[in-house]
Amino acid sequence: MSLSEKGPGKKPERGPAIPKTCGIGHGQPRLLTRRDFLEAGLKTAAGLAVGASALSYAAPASKPVVGIVRVREDNIPRAVEEAVDLLGGIAEVTRGRERIMLKPNLVSPSRDATTKPEVVKTLATLMRSAGKDVVIGEGSAAAPPFNVRGQEVFRTSKPELLDGIQKSTFYILGYTAMAKSLGVPLVNLHTGDMVEVDVPGGFAFKKLSLHRSLTEIDLLCSVPMMKTHQLAHVTLGMKNLIGLYPGTVYNAVRWDMHDHASKVEPSGTAVAIIDMVRANKLGLVVVDASTAMEGEGPSNGTLVKMGLIIAGTNPLAADMVAARCMGFEPHEVPTFQWANKAGMTPTRLDEIEVRGEAIERVARPFARPRVYAWKEIRDVWGNKEI
Repeated sequence: MSLSEKGPGKKPERGPAIPKTCGIGHGQPRLLTRRDFLEAGLKTAAGLAVGASALSYAAPASKPVVGIVRVREDNIPRAVEEAVDLLGGIAEVTRGRERIMLKPNLVSPSRDATTKPEVVKTLATLMRSAGKDVVIGEGSAAAPPFNVRGQEVFRTSKPELLDGIQKSTFYILGYTAMAKSLGVPLVNLHTGDMVEVDVPGGFAFKKLSLHRSLTEIDLLCSVPMMKTHQLAHVTLGMKNLIGLYPGTVYNAVRWDMHDHASKVEPSGTAVAIIDMVRANKLGLVVVDASTAMEGEGPSNGTLVKMGLIIAGTNPLAADMVAARCMGFEPHEVPTFQWANKAGMTPTRLDEIEVRGEAIERVARPFARPRVYAWKEIRDVWGNKEI
């Protein structure tokens, strides 16, 4: 999520992708306020520190399960349902969790680089059928004309611009209409009430500021699009949580976050991912690999028809399996190495039970991205503030 959309014209010889110029829809429906969010049923004690109660990823008694399902006849909803069924079904996956946030990857208003609404809609429908309160939350990185002007991407912490980014992105990608049809709230994670939470043993951050809604859920479900990434190698379920860093604190395009995290490791990304994972209740990952992106992801790459949905309740296991389907070994992805340093498991693929399709039957070698250290791009991408 830390590199944005490419624009028309010549791509820079070095440096990251530049966002496309996308038209902004008019007459956009209002995003729900925190009051709306609370009235929808997401109520817990104010100021709850998520870090103290986030899900544990210590070694379980048995192997974590990851399901791989083929999308047949373009029926993505059915594949999502089957993937959840491989984990024991929606009732089992959400047992003891009543308030759930679905977090798609909506880096920008580009359908080619974002999670398909039908994947999120299917999950929301399943969860609501199980009697759960559901919201959809995101903090998108960039959208014209708010922090993208021509071919240049700016960083910003201004609430009015961040509100514009999120409203337009939800609207253009069809999430506004989808959420309205389901009666599910949309939450802009950039603005509104923020809570500071502890990150015990954090690599880059000992405390993080989060949207209060994240402290009022029992389960966070990450729903990424499968893509390569020029800072993180791959962007999957855990990397998707970069979108939880609120722009009013860390700005969009998270320039400040990357700069701070780069003091710990070169990408300025991997440790920021793991710190955010440990600060939240990430207990379900559903990877939209119906169409994936290889090469210069997360925005400038080439689309690949993978035709898969991959799901798991252990985020590291789900990401390791998804990355292997892309041709990446676990040791090639710095985020996985830092996850293991944080005590997260598994450490090897043979510690995971894969159900449904076998990895070797669906895997294909993705074209690799040119991977940058943060210091290589910090002075040319998002370096100007508006």
